[in-house]
Amino acid sequence: MKVKLASNYGFCFGVKRAIKIAEDYENSATMGPLIHNQDEINRLKNDFNVGLYNNLSDVKDHDTVIIRTHGIPKNDLKHLRTLNAKIINATCPFVTTPQQIVKKMSSEGYSILIFGDSDHPEVKGVQSYAENQDDVHIVLEPSDLQNIIFKNNKIATVAQTTKKKEKYLEIVNYLILKNKEVRVFNTICDATFENQDAARELSKEVDIMIVIGGKNSSNTKQLHSICLENCPDSYLIENENELENSWFLNKKLCGVTAGASTPDWIIQQVVDKIESLN
Repeated sequence: MKVKLASNYGFCFGVKRAIKIAEDYENSATMGPLIHNQDEINRLKNDFNVGLYNNLSDVKDHDTVIIRTHGIPKNDLKHLRTLNAKIINATCPFVTTPQQIVKKMSSEGYSILIFGDSDHPEVKGVQSYAENQDDVHIVLEPSDLQNIIFKNNKIATVAQTTKKKEKYLEIVNYLILKNKEVRVFNTICDATFENQDAARELSKEVDIMIVIGGKNSSNTKQLHSICLENCPDSYLIENENELENSWFLNKKLCGVTAGASTPDWIIQQVVDKIESLN
């Protein structure tokens, strides 16, 4: 089976930075999963003894705590700083940007709209920086805006860093048509743009697309959704063990892309297995 890789894929700057931080602090632990890739988290645990805190109460005196790439809510970070623990902040700089935007615009009297998944740790963290939590609104679709009542006549909007730009434009357009003042901040990261565009182009020329990444990874799920638009035979997998031989029957060219939390070693294992198929 012939394989063609997307022109842009895999680890982004923020994830590379976080992985390097974790490797530099052996015997530490992350507050929540460092990234959305269980295989890489297992590698960090096995090779560097990097553990995992699921709750603030797990942290003990003199522990070394690494803040996950997605960030954590403001009050959680404040609480950690009151403990006798060493805090290493691995929050992606592209995530701290919307945090600071929300903090500033909220203090200036703007209602806040976040385009993102309300259950995602990044969005929870960004939301926490607003001064008035009753005037922070989170949407996934333009239709979600119909039931929102903003407390102010001016609105500031940010996006989860891994969302689709096309959907964000739809939401922004709706806001502009209905409101006098809308401040729009494009907080979707460059790597997300590049990976999505590359996946879109590749999916137009192949018989089958394989998207590699965590099943709970927002950016990986977005890549899969984009690939499905042009290639119905697009599959989301976490590693080579999830490949099914039946997918490749009567297929000649397989495209491969990967989410921002997918390391090169997993991608190579998947490519090797696909290339071995007859």
